[in-house]
Amino acid sequence: MAYEQLKTRVYEANLALVEAGLVVLTWGNASGADRNAGVMAIKPSGVPYKQLGPRDIVVLSLETGEVVEGSARPSSDTPTHLHLYRAFSGIGGIVHTHSLYGTSFAQAGREIPCLGTTHADNFYGDIPVTRAMNAEEIGNDYELNTGRVIEECFTSRGLSATDIPGVLVASHAPFAWGTTPEKAVENAIVLEFAAQMAWNSYGLNPSTAAISKVLLDKHFLRKHGRQAYYGQP
Repeated sequence: MAYEQLKTRVYEANLALVEAGLVVLTWGNASGADRNAGVMAIKPSGVPYKQLGPRDIVVLSLETGEVVEGSARPSSDTPTHLHLYRAFSGIGGIVHTHSLYGTSFAQAGREIPCLGTTHADNFYGDIPVTRAMNAEEIGNDYELNTGRVIEECFTSRGLSATDIPGVLVASHAPFAWGTTPEKAVENAIVLEFAAQMAWNSYGLNPSTAAISKVLLDKHFLRKHGRQAYYGQP
C-alpha cells in the first residue's frame, strides 16, 4: 500500500473521535491530506467503527476526487472534505461529527460564543455558523455545496480558517480542521467542550458577556502568535 502511513493516521483519527465521545453510531468521519502526494484519505461510508481497519481507509486524488487506492465507497461527506482542502491550503486534516452540544448550536443557528480563556486557547473568537442552504444547493451537489457554504462563511466575514479551525453548518453539525488529522481531532474536541461550556454559562447567567479582546488576544496569541511562548520549543 503506497499510502499506508496516511491511512493508519486517518484510521486512528477516526477511532479517536469515538474515544472522545464525539461520534455515535457512524455519525462522523475524519480525513487527512498528503499534499506532497496530492491525495487525501477518508473513512469509508457507513462502516461501523468496530469493523474499521487501516486497510479500509479510502485514498483519493485532491485534484480530481478520483479513488486512487481502496475498494470501499468513501464517506458521503467526501466532496465537503475535498472542497475544504482546496479552499484552505493550510489544513491537513478534517473532522466532521454530530457531537451533542456543537450540533445543538448548529441546529439553533447560533455561533458558539467565545466566553472565556479555554475557548480562546484554540479558537480566536466565536465559532461561526453558516447561513442556511437553499433548496437548489440542497437538491444538487449537496455535500459539495456544504463545503462551498463553509468557505463562503469565512471569506464573506473575513475570518481566518487557521485562527478559527472549525465551523457549524446551519441545521447540520460541526466541522473542524487542523494542520494534521490529529490536530483536527483536538480542535473538534475543543469545539464540543466550548459549546458545552457556553451552554452551561448561559444557563447559569443568561447575561454572560463575551471575553474581553485583550484577554482573547493574550490567550490565543501566547499559543499561536509569532511570539508564542506556551509549551516547549
